[in-house]
Amino acid sequence: MFKKFTLEDISAQNQVKASVQRKIRQSIVDEYPSLEPLMDDLLPKKSPLIVAKCQNHLNLVSVNNVPLFFNIRDGPYMPTLRLLHQYPNIMKKLQVDRGAVKFVLSGANIMCPGLTSPGGALDDEVEEETPVAIMAEGKQHALAIGFTKMSAKNILQTVEKEMKKLIHQGYLRQFIQNQPALNGTNPVEE
Repeated sequence: MFKKFTLEDISAQNQVKASVQRKIRQSIVDEYPSLEPLMDDLLPKKSPLIVAKCQNHLNLVSVNNVPLFFNIRDGPYMPTLRLLHQYPNIMKKLQVDRGAVKFVLSGANIMCPGLTSPGGALDDEVEEETPVAIMAEGKQHALAIGFTKMSAKNILQTVEKEMKKLIHQGYLRQFIQNQPALNGTNPVEE
């Protein structure tokens, strides 16, 4: 999804009203309860919250020119990889084996054998249509974020079906690090 993301993909960006900001904060806390004590640091009430509307019905939520969350259409808000690397335990995790890493980084969907092989790992509590962090065998940080198409129990029963619709953020992170931020300043220069 973010493979060819550029500033031209942003069609509009708006500072949201306080009521919309409260709604966004509440939906993020509902999806990720472990972030509740950190919400005042992540999305301060006094700082302007900017929502950038992009192509393909993508919304980026940013504070102080740093994208923190995104959602597609009216779906759940998901953290960017940068935020997931700072707080790695906010999402349920699935681990792919070493052979799947290069394909996942290229934007491929994850197949059940990549999760059920000896290098893969599943969280048994993962349900269908759940946002998850995709980890790699032997690596510390997540390499992608995705939605499950089936529950962990069904994944263990299925061998060859496509498992998840991948929302790949590796390219978004590269874009953020290599391009000026939404209003012309680069937050990575710190």
